[in-house]
Amino acid sequence: MSDDAVLHVKGRVLAGPEDVRDELWVVGGRISYDRPAGAGDVTTVEGWALPGLVDAHCHVGLGAEGPVDAATAEKQALTDREAGTLLIRDAGSPSDTRWVDDRDDLPKIIRAGRHIARTRRYIRNFAHEIEPDDLVAYVAREARRGDGWVKLVGDWIDRDLGDLAACWPRGAVEAAIAEAHRLGARVTAHCFAESSLRDLVEAGIDCVEHATGLTDDLIPLFAERGVAIVPTLVNIATFPRLAAGGERRYPRWSAHMRRLHERRYDTVRGAYDAGIPVYVGTDAGGSLAHGLVAAEVAELVTAGIPPVEALSATAWGARAWLGRPGLEEGAPADLVVYASDPRADVRTLAAPRRVVLNGRIVE
Repeated sequence: MSDDAVLHVKGRVLAGPEDVRDELWVVGGRISYDRPAGAGDVTTVEGWALPGLVDAHCHVGLGAEGPVDAATAEKQALTDREAGTLLIRDAGSPSDTRWVDDRDDLPKIIRAGRHIARTRRYIRNFAHEIEPDDLVAYVAREARRGDGWVKLVGDWIDRDLGDLAACWPRGAVEAAIAEAHRLGARVTAHCFAESSLRDLVEAGIDCVEHATGLTDDLIPLFAERGVAIVPTLVNIATFPRLAAGGERRYPRWSAHMRRLHERRYDTVRGAYDAGIPVYVGTDAGGSLAHGLVAAEVAELVTAGIPPVEALSATAWGARAWLGRPGLEEGAPADLVVYASDPRADVRTLAAPRRVVLNGRIVE
């Protein structure tokens, strides 16, 4: 398509869960619901159109050993794009991926800076590893470097205890979250276990990643405070393998990980039923493959979330939560076209017919 070409998307345009339109036009990379006058070079795409999908927990620029080079990061982003993911909340990366912003053929990224972890309490080469006295300063640093988010590691295995344990004292997280909010950033945290959740939520955290430790007594607190969760169920599926690998050295931790895995669907459904916002995230990067957004939506449905709500968690609702437009008049034309209605079967997401990014067909 040339720069002055017009794209015509017709069939069914899902501007919202129940806002279904017959067509849209893309002019100058922007969405219009009015037919442009005198359109010459028009490319037509037919099918069911959704806003570009959101992966709200993804790590571009991160590999199993830590930061990766730009060529590898590009392949990660392209893999996500091929899956229909056009907006990523990068939930922690040691790599500088600002160069992606200059590429109109790669997904848009909302960065949370680099993970902030307790010393020797996270995966090597992933995070800033610090002690509580430095937490406020590092949160302020990452708040200024990121795109409105900061990522903490809320819990991890304590080798002396032999199990998952909270990483930060209550006072440290209260001060750190207050500082992030003062600087206009929201805060999220990696949390597998139960023990770190109450302190983080009562300290004002905005989101919790994984949230496998969410229990019946904590669910009302999350709902009251409006704290979102990003369950990353495709990542939680790896817990049995991780538990088996650590069984000999850390049997208590292994048993705990298995319990968290076994109740994962009940945890997510309980959160949803209580009104806790739930969003799609895959935890791609590190050791997990990119391009798994469709699988994560399907996992939310398996957990008992209605299909339309699971779609919203990667489309309309997720974009609103992150402050980015969907298929509104004048918005950047980031959309995915499918052969059939994804509301009827979310597995449709696994086979995009066309991917349109910044008004151009890229897949």
